[in-house]
Amino acid sequence: MNNIREGLIPAILGSAVTVTGLALKQKNGPNNMIAHTVFGFGLAHILLGAIDLVEHRR
Repeated sequence: MNNIREGLIPAILGSAVTVTGLALKQKNGPNNMIAHTVFGFGLAHILLGAIDLVEHRR
């Protein structure tokens, strides 16, 4: 587990959450606000993971 770069796990998790948010947005139902929230949460994780990856370059 020590070989995984810091920020990689949040970036991968954010990608999965963003795809889930996109899938929820395709369904036009009453949970549209939830879909946007999940999508934004995923994008935030991608951004924070990318910042960590850039800051902790070897």
